[in-house]
Amino acid sequence: MLFLVAALMLLGVVLGTVAHMPLTATAVVAAVIAVWLGVFAIRERHGRRRRTPAN
Repeated sequence: MLFLVAALMLLGVVLGTVAHMPLTATAVVAAVIAVWLGVFAIRERHGRRRRTPAN
């Protein structure tokens, strides 16, 4: 329960920060995060194909 309260408080702080940022800065940060997540997903998918099963 404490974890949930902490997560909600952190979410409120983050959303409050975004609300006060200019729209262009918010769009740039969102694009950077989207690219970062895309690169991570590609690397994960590529890494799983490369591994061979232990059987």
